[in-house]
Amino acid sequence: MSAARTFLSRRRGHKGRFDWSDVLTYAYLIAGVLIMFSPVIWTVASSFKTKAALTEFPPTFLPLAQVELEVEGFDDPLPLYEVAMEDGVVRQLVQVRRVGIEAQMIDPASPDDIIKVKIAQRKPVRKVQLAWNNYVEPLRSFKFITYFRNSIIVTVVATIITLIINSMAAFALSKYEFRGRNLIFVIIISTLMIPISVILVPVFLVLLNFGWINSLWGVIIPGAATPTGVFLLRQYMLTIPDDLMASARIDGASEWRIYWQIVLPLAAPALAVLAIFSVMWRWNDFLWPFLVLTQSELFTLQVGLNAFQGELDTQWHFILAMTVLTLLPITVVFAFLQRFITTGVASTGIK
Repeated sequence: MSAARTFLSRRRGHKGRFDWSDVLTYAYLIAGVLIMFSPVIWTVASSFKTKAALTEFPPTFLPLAQVELEVEGFDDPLPLYEVAMEDGVVRQLVQVRRVGIEAQMIDPASPDDIIKVKIAQRKPVRKVQLAWNNYVEPLRSFKFITYFRNSIIVTVVATIITLIINSMAAFALSKYEFRGRNLIFVIIISTLMIPISVILVPVFLVLLNFGWINSLWGVIIPGAATPTGVFLLRQYMLTIPDDLMASARIDGASEWRIYWQIVLPLAAPALAVLAIFSVMWRWNDFLWPFLVLTQSELFTLQVGLNAFQGELDTQWHFILAMTVLTLLPITVVFAFLQRFITTGVASTGIK
């Protein structure tokens, strides 16, 4: 904390004073933080709003709910309003019923007297109230645990396979000299220019012949080898000195042992970066699991959330709450591995 405080309190001006460059720097950083995190903060805040509060215009940032009071003689709580009376006095009244543009109000202290006011004269009294039911109700009726388990299986298994396949390809393309090596690498990188929509049907037909439709393997295997991962790991492994492997070969180490005990440990920062990318890709993937999986017990979380969207009604309060829950695993993974991002991209293999 002291190091962070020292870093944030640094000034470029004379004797620690603010310089114009300090002002621009902090303004730029604050604007960047707001742009990046405002949608997430808005999503979290909106996940605690009721269904009616989400449709309000103009929208409110905080989850506000109208105050309701228990009044003697009435079974249900009545909504509380601030009413501007004709004499200019503002009173807090509860509404019994509304008829057209007129509302019938009563004073909670004397509920026998009916006061008729125009609806334009009243303003609802509201307070911050968290709609915890947005989280509780879907967990009761929604197969959250099943979908969460499927997402965990797909993400973990796919990430492990991706790291193994991509690291093997990167090891071969960076440490072995053979004819056509650069051409193969260019072909792999060129696949980044192919839109996903072009290969959806061919890959689907391949999986159909393998019998992997309605199977988690059909979601895991097609994206196991990624050109981005091969590029990232190859460029990092090129910085690992070939003398290390030459020395290992002289000592009698096999190629597998060199790959497993020398190259992979040195490439750990790059592997961590690829792991972060893979987890985000697989966890947030919707289109491909939506095409491959039709049985609800195999749905991932992203596909399962689609169940809250109907033809005539979309339960946005439930979707937002479940979306917040799906963000938590990604946040945890990023928190543990984020320190490797800069190292994996910028540093060399050994020092």
